[in-house]
Amino acid sequence: MRIMTRLSLLCLTIAATACTATPREQAQIAQRETETQRKLATALKGLTPGEPTLCLNTFGQKQVTSYGSTFLYRVNNGTIYRTETNGGCGDLDRNILITRTPTGQLCRGDIANTIDRARRFPSGSCSFGEFVPYRKAR
Repeated sequence: MRIMTRLSLLCLTIAATACTATPREQAQIAQRETETQRKLATALKGLTPGEPTLCLNTFGQKQVTSYGSTFLYRVNNGTIYRTETNGGCGDLDRNILITRTPTGQLCRGDIANTIDRARRFPSGSCSFGEFVPYRKAR
C-alpha cells in the first residue's frame, strides 16, 4: 500500500512538472505576446475608440483579423470594430472562423468556432465581448 502511495505521488509530480513551461518557453510566449500587441497597436494607430456596442451588424463586413484573443472587424465605411474574445479562436491565418448569425449580427456572448484550414478539423471555440468602434479622429 505504501509503495502505491509513493508511486502515485511520483506520477503526480511528473505530470505537474510536464505541464509547466520552461523558462525558454515562457520567454518565447512573452515574445509572441509582445509582437502580437505591437501588431495590434499598429493596426489601430491613428484611430480613436468610440462607445462599445453589444452587437455588430455582419452585413457589409469585409475582413476579420485576429491578434491573439483580439479580433478586428473592418467594415465598409472604414470603421474597425475591436472585440476581445475569451481565447480559443486565435490565429485566423491557420484557422477559419465559423459564426452562426441567423439575425445578421454578432453579439457579445455569441460563440464562434474555428476549423483548421489545412486539415478541416475543429480547432477551437470562443465567445465575443463587446464591440468597440475605432474611427479616424476628425
